[in-house]
Amino acid sequence: MSKAIRIHQHGGPEALRWEEVEVGDPGPGQLRVRHGAIGLNYIDVYHRTGLYPLPALPWTLGMEGAGRVEAVGEGVTEFKTGDRVAYASPPAGAYAEVRLIAADRVVALPDGIDDRTAAAMMLQGLTAQYLLRRTYRVQPGDAILLHAAAGGVGLIASQWARHLGATVIGTVGSDEKAELARAHGCQHVIVYSRENFVERVREITGGQGVAVVYDSVGKETFMGSLDCLRPLGMMVSFGNASGPVPPFEPGILAAKGSLFLTRPVLMTYTARRSDLLAGAAELFEVVAGGAVKIEVHQTYPLAEAAQAHRDLEARRTTGSTVLLP
Repeated sequence: MSKAIRIHQHGGPEALRWEEVEVGDPGPGQLRVRHGAIGLNYIDVYHRTGLYPLPALPWTLGMEGAGRVEAVGEGVTEFKTGDRVAYASPPAGAYAEVRLIAADRVVALPDGIDDRTAAAMMLQGLTAQYLLRRTYRVQPGDAILLHAAAGGVGLIASQWARHLGATVIGTVGSDEKAELARAHGCQHVIVYSRENFVERVREITGGQGVAVVYDSVGKETFMGSLDCLRPLGMMVSFGNASGPVPPFEPGILAAKGSLFLTRPVLMTYTARRSDLLAGAAELFEVVAGGAVKIEVHQTYPLAEAAQAHRDLEARRTTGSTVLLP
């Protein structure tokens, strides 16, 4: 028997239970992976609370992990026992010492990337990849606004966008986080607790506005983000850290400059294995080349996942956090 963090009902961090589970052998097309590290992400909170419902309860949380293949199911030819692998993919189940996962959702890890780094970079790094290279393809000279710039996706996306030649404007909640954002590629940092981010963005861009806003905060920032865009700008709403965006009249987009709005999720962008492999290869390239540095800022024992959730929701974490089995 191995252990995992599961929920039997939706709720607060106290709903997370550390308990024994039966894993079994991999079925056709599956791998059994023993985790070396597991990523902590805000989608885990959404699954715990029921905002993003899980298929059934009880269920093991977690979308991202890295480790070694323990066993290979029938028909799997791309991996063998002992291979180092990582993933960021549904179904949830990463908060476990050992799990089964479909082989086509897993990628091989390069030798230069350890388990902790991989668990800290797969979901957040692949998110940054699709945001910057596919949802809106950032070009040299673009001004962009990135909310939660000191978060896990924020620190990766800031470095990557700077590498692409963009002017990166980031919002953060404290002076400590502002320093972190500046150290990771943000040329301009706005502390939203004391500055009006719309006014500051207009000032920084000489009244022009930004080409794209990447907003994972949601309710608190959505309408202001629209006001930061240049005409024909792209609003990318990819998270709800402050709550879901309330309903609004689509005509607002016309009035504010014929704006584009999208609500993307990583799983759509990696649904085809070819897209998953291409995105991972591009992520590994910028990390291996030094353009993007992955830093694990917090670690917790997997058994203490509830405390990790409390700290994440209270915005006491910065950058990437991993859970250790």
